[in-house]
Amino acid sequence: MTDVQSSLLLAWFDETRADLPWRLPSGSDARPDPYRVWLSEVMLQQTQIETVIPYYQRFLAAFPDVVALADAPLHDILKAWEGLGYYSRARNLHKTARIVAGEMGGQFPRTVDGLMRLPGIGRYTAGAIASIAFDQPAPVLDGNVIRVFSRLLDLPDDVTQTATKNRLWDYAAQNVPQKRAGDYNQALMELGQKVCTVRTPDCGACPLRGSCLAYARGTQAERPVKARRAAIPHYDVAAGIVYRADGRFLIAQRPPEGLLGGMWEFPGGKREAGETLPQTLQRELREELALEVEVGELFVVVRHAFTHFKITMSAFICQHVGAEPQAIEAQDFAWVTLADLDAYSFGKADRDVIAALHERGDLLL
Repeated sequence: MTDVQSSLLLAWFDETRADLPWRLPSGSDARPDPYRVWLSEVMLQQTQIETVIPYYQRFLAAFPDVVALADAPLHDILKAWEGLGYYSRARNLHKTARIVAGEMGGQFPRTVDGLMRLPGIGRYTAGAIASIAFDQPAPVLDGNVIRVFSRLLDLPDDVTQTATKNRLWDYAAQNVPQKRAGDYNQALMELGQKVCTVRTPDCGACPLRGSCLAYARGTQAERPVKARRAAIPHYDVAAGIVYRADGRFLIAQRPPEGLLGGMWEFPGGKREAGETLPQTLQRELREELALEVEVGELFVVVRHAFTHFKITMSAFICQHVGAEPQAIEAQDFAWVTLADLDAYSFGKADRDVIAALHERGDLLL
C-alpha cells in the first residue's frame, strides 16, 4: 500500500469513523488508555460491536482500571462477562490484570513482544494495543483486514491456510505506517466492517477502489478464498434439576480450566453410545458428584452452538436420594433457590433453563 493509499484511507477514517466508547474523540491529541483498548479488543474477538458496547460499559463501570480488575474475585469477573461467551478470555483478563498490576506497576508493555508474554494476548491483540494505545507501527490482521487485503491483492489463495496468513501478516507489516499506525489499523478494520463487507461490498464508497485488483477484475465476490468448513459435530446432553426435600435444587461449578471453566451449571453431561438420556444423567451425576437421583419428567430442551460443536440439552426434574453430593469432578456445588441464581455465573444453555424455571418454576414444587 503506497503513502497515497494510506493517506486516502486515513482521510476516509477521519471523516467517517464510528463514535465508540473505547475511542477518544476525533482530533484528540491524547493517547487512548491501554487498559480500555485491551478490554475492548478482547471483547470484540468474534463478537459484534453492537453486542459488545453494553457489556464494555458495564464491565468498565465495575472494573474501571487494571488494578480494580486484578483485585476483583474471578467469580465477579465471570458474572460480568456472562453472555459474551468464550469464558477463557475472562479468565485470561484476570490473570493478565494481576500480572500488570502486581509485577508491572500497573503499566502495560508498549511492544508487541512484551504484550504477547501476557496471558490471552496473541499477535493480533498485541498489535492492536501497541498501535492504538502507544502508536507503535505494529500490524494487525483480523477477519476484516484479511478480507480487505485479499481483495486489494486479488489473492487466489485460501486465507485459512497458514502459508497464506503468513503472507498477509508480512503484507500488513510492510504497509503499516510509522505515524498514526493505530488510526491506520482501525481504519482497515472499519473499512472491512462497513464497506468491504462479506457480501455485496460497497465499492463505490471505498477509498481504495482505485488500487483494488479485485474491483478492477470484478472478483470481489470471490475473495477471500476459504476452504469449505467441515460439518460441526452435534452432541446430546442431559442435565438435572435436582431437588431435595426442602425445595432447594443443585447447581455445580465446572473445573477452573477448559470449556466454561469456573462457570456454574445444572449438572450432567454428554450421552454415550447405547445410553438413554436418563441413564446418561444418572451416570454423570455419580461420576461428578457421587450423587444418586430419581430421574423424573423432561422439563425443557434447549439448543446451543459453541465454536466447534452444537448441543441439544435435555433438562430433567430429578429427586435427590441417598447421601449428600461430593465434589469429585465438579469444583464445587451448592443447594439454591431460584432467587439465589443471580449470584452465580452460567453459560447460555443453563441460562435458558433458568429462564424456563422462572416461567414455570412455581409449578414444580
